[in-house]
Amino acid sequence: MLRDITLGQYFPGKTVVHRLDPRTKLVMTIVYIVALFLAESWSSYALMALLLIGMIGVSRINAGTILRGLKPIVVIIIITAVLNVFFTRGEVIFELWIFKLTREGLITAAKMTLRLIMLITGTFLLTYTTSPIALTDGIEALLSPLKKIRFPAHELAMMMSIALRFVPILIEETNKIMAAQASRGADFETGGIVKRAKALLPILVPLFISAFRRADELAEAMESRCYHGGEGRTRMKKLGMKARDFVTLAVGAAAVAAVVLVNFLP
Repeated sequence: MLRDITLGQYFPGKTVVHRLDPRTKLVMTIVYIVALFLAESWSSYALMALLLIGMIGVSRINAGTILRGLKPIVVIIIITAVLNVFFTRGEVIFELWIFKLTREGLITAAKMTLRLIMLITGTFLLTYTTSPIALTDGIEALLSPLKKIRFPAHELAMMMSIALRFVPILIEETNKIMAAQASRGADFETGGIVKRAKALLPILVPLFISAFRRADELAEAMESRCYHGGEGRTRMKKLGMKARDFVTLAVGAAAVAAVVLVNFLP
C-alpha cells in the first residue's frame, strides 16, 4: 500500500503541461478545485471529467500511476459513499433496521465519489508535472504581494515544498524498515487490527530517528550553501509567462463559466 502513494513525486517530461509556468499551474489547480465544487448536474460533472482526461492526456502521465495514487484513498471513498447512501433523506428504496437506502442517497454518493476521485487526481497532476524548486518559486511568487505586511512568503513556500518532497522519501524509508523487520520475523499481514497496530510500533521509532537525521542533514546542507531565507536570493531560472500560459488561464476561466452555465440547464 505504501508503494502506491505517489503524492510529492515528480515525473520529468517535455510536454506542454511540464513547460507551463508554475504560477499558471497553481492558479489552474485552484480554478479546477473551485469549478469542481461548483459542479452540481451530471452534465457539469461530465464536463469536468473531460477536462481532467484532457489534462492527463496532454501531460502524458501514465494511467497506471494515476490509479496507484488513488488506491490509498479507496477506504475513504467507500466510507463516504456508504454514509451518503444510507443517511441521506429522500425517497426510500430499501430499508433495514436503521439503514435506509434512498434514491437521493445513491445520487449524492455517486457525485461525491466522482468529486473525490477527480479532486485528488487533478491536484496530484500538479506535483507530477512540477519540480519541487519550480513549485517553491511559484508559491513564493504568488504570495509575494504579502511580503509588504512582513508575511514570510519564501519560508512558507520552502516549507511546503520540502514537506511534499519528503513524502516519497519517508515512504521509501518505511518500506525499507518494514522489509528489515519482516526479515527478522515480524508479521504485518495477519491478525486483527490490534495485532497489526502493535506490529507497526517497532517501525515508528527507527522511522522518526531517520526523519530527524534527514532533517538535520538537510539543515546542515542548506547552511553550508549559505542559505539564509529569501532575502537577497537569486534564481538561475527566472519565471516568465508565455503565450501558452495565458491560453491555459483562458481555458480555466472558460471551464468555470461553462460549469456555472451547465448547472442551470434542465
